[in-house]
Amino acid sequence: MSILLKCGTKDLSVKELANNILKQIDSISNLKDINYENLIKIKGIGKAKACEVLASIELGKRINNKINNINQIKIYSSQSIFDYYKDKLSDKKQEYFYCVYLDTKNHIIKDKLLFIGTINQSLVHPREVFKEAYLLSASSIICIHNHPSGNIKPSNNDILITKQLKEVGLLLGINVLDHIIIGNDNYYSFNDNGI
Repeated sequence: MSILLKCGTKDLSVKELANNILKQIDSISNLKDINYENLIKIKGIGKAKACEVLASIELGKRINNKINNINQIKIYSSQSIFDYYKDKLSDKKQEYFYCVYLDTKNHIIKDKLLFIGTINQSLVHPREVFKEAYLLSASSIICIHNHPSGNIKPSNNDILITKQLKEVGLLLGINVLDHIIIGNDNYYSFNDNGI
């Protein structure tokens, strides 16, 4: 942090300034959540230093995200989907519901964010899921959503919507291969669990 800041102020050394930032966030892992407004409230951090710190954090996030394009991953298992989405969904405070649309050889055509819900519920409608599948001529789909609480156990609503999607998919000839719930660095796969 001291290297990023380069210099302190007339009242604070660069090391003291770096320590003030780290005290503000409690843990280095929380640095990913700091924003511009919080940074400039810290004595000695001006607009330029705040922008440099935020730019460094963003660069780190992009480097850490090993695969930036979903079309680069191969679907072999639920683990490959989890590996792609875990960083994308880990810091979300609401439920995000994505669908991955696949061709007849299980190559990814596209992924799409379809719904953003509340803290503990996403409002998923099969019509939107399958409308996109038809527009893309997809032969199968995989659904993914996060639980901001970190608990990966499927709710009754999760089980119900998965059953509805599976039934509609059977009627339309579009196979629902899996529904994956992502929590705190872990996941639940309906397919892996035989549901």
